[in-house]
Amino acid sequence: MTQTHQILRSTRVVTFVTLLSRFSGYARDLSVAVLLGTSLAADAFVIAFRIPNLLRRLMADGAMTAAFIPVFTSYRAERSQAEAWALARRMFWTLAALLAGVTVLGIFLAPALVRLFTLASPQPEQWTLAVFLTRIIFPYCALISLTALAGAILNTLRVFGLPAAVPIFLNLAIIASAVVAWWLGYAEPAVALAVGVVVGGVLQFVVQLPALIRRGMRFGFELAFRDAGVRRVGRLMLPAVAGVGLYQVNVLVTTIFASRQEGWISALFYADRIMEVALGAYAISVATVVLPLMSQQAVEKKLDQMRDTLTFALRNVAFIVIPAAVGLMVLRDPIVRVLFQHKSFSATSTELTAWALLFYALGLPAFAAVRLVVQGFYAIEDTATPVRVAAVALVANLVLCFLLVGPLRHGGLALATSLASYLNLILLYALFRRRVGPVGEGRLAASLLRTCAASAGMGVLCWFLSAELALMQVANFAVLLARFVATLAAGLGSYLLLAWLLRAEEMSEVYTLVTGRRARKDRVAGVHAAVPSPLNRD
Repeated sequence: MTQTHQILRSTRVVTFVTLLSRFSGYARDLSVAVLLGTSLAADAFVIAFRIPNLLRRLMADGAMTAAFIPVFTSYRAERSQAEAWALARRMFWTLAALLAGVTVLGIFLAPALVRLFTLASPQPEQWTLAVFLTRIIFPYCALISLTALAGAILNTLRVFGLPAAVPIFLNLAIIASAVVAWWLGYAEPAVALAVGVVVGGVLQFVVQLPALIRRGMRFGFELAFRDAGVRRVGRLMLPAVAGVGLYQVNVLVTTIFASRQEGWISALFYADRIMEVALGAYAISVATVVLPLMSQQAVEKKLDQMRDTLTFALRNVAFIVIPAAVGLMVLRDPIVRVLFQHKSFSATSTELTAWALLFYALGLPAFAAVRLVVQGFYAIEDTATPVRVAAVALVANLVLCFLLVGPLRHGGLALATSLASYLNLILLYALFRRRVGPVGEGRLAASLLRTCAASAGMGVLCWFLSAELALMQVANFAVLLARFVATLAAGLGSYLLLAWLLRAEEMSEVYTLVTGRRARKDRVAGVHAAVPSPLNRD
């Protein structure tokens, strides 16, 4: 099997499971929207959910995964399996001890943390609910961080489906708590949602344990702060923590600015969740699959193959996210209306969310590409360079927030994030090129031109159909849904047709992604083999 086919088959599994996760995530967000809308209670829940998530990304999901996978990969390649599993066990208990302390401290400091997120609020006393919710949710930080470590171990072993599926359990727990709150007429449904978050965190961790144990993981207690492997992961984590921390400072800055007006925080949250469907369904799936592969190629000093892998990933992700970005911008209002405008989520909520979605969608290609290029740095155990670049992007984001929040309101905050991400991408790629060498730039540029041309054609058709079918004027939801689905189907069909006419080689890779089989040259007319030698050798 070629490495290209291997990536596509693994990505197919992760994408399918991630899509299920995103659909359940939409049901979760709809539950929150129906119960809370864009009210002050919704803002409080978003803040409470965001604080432990910020620390989770600092402690585990971003930094730890980026540091642990290359080290665990090298242990498995260069040492015995017993030593590799010993590293995993020691890392688990060391991380668990650190997270227990962070959780206790976070519960104690909840008032100060909420105040930090709402510095721009004219009425600090209105956030008492956010403090209470934060204290309930904070244990989720430890649970999801250990879940991320378990997923990183499984990803290194080329097990991708189960780690990608665990968010489904969080979503189901929150949905169940929302249903219970609605059924019982609970006076403070946000509290029920917070309890659902913690229950979901427990489920996410527990479901991965059998798969780990079957593959050799043992959980005998063993703290090992002085272990060479743990310290090596720690050294790599420090700059990665700083890098993820800088990104989270961007989130903090956006939240602070958004606390100026009721509904801005939750509107940005809902818009970001829609973005996560487009980003997570494919881009993050590819990034998840290519990091272990690029780490192995780096360990084996096969930098040419590593660059080819990154080129392949960038082309394929762009083929998906660029038309997604165009569709989100053109159809932003009907998308939000169809997805969320029910019960407490009013037409005003739709307007607020769609305005943020417009500017977030502009940055979708950059968000996806940054994720992939950063994986390239992590594969060569360089976690410091992304930090330096993120610091520059942070300063740019701060300046842009000040400049844009006035004329564009909360949409300016979303635009600042998007523009800063493009700066981040440009600087990251320039430094990666200097360090490792260029990816297939000519091939990538040609692919991007074809993708952008096909996306533009699709965007024009979607704009025309949206106006002709009066998607924002239809009162009956069933009629609206039917017309909206027809518009999406026409847009997707036009994009694939234009891509085929433009001889987009990614068409054959989409075939592999959907079917799991390689596309012969004669199976899809006008489409050539996906990746040239050496990746295309069987």
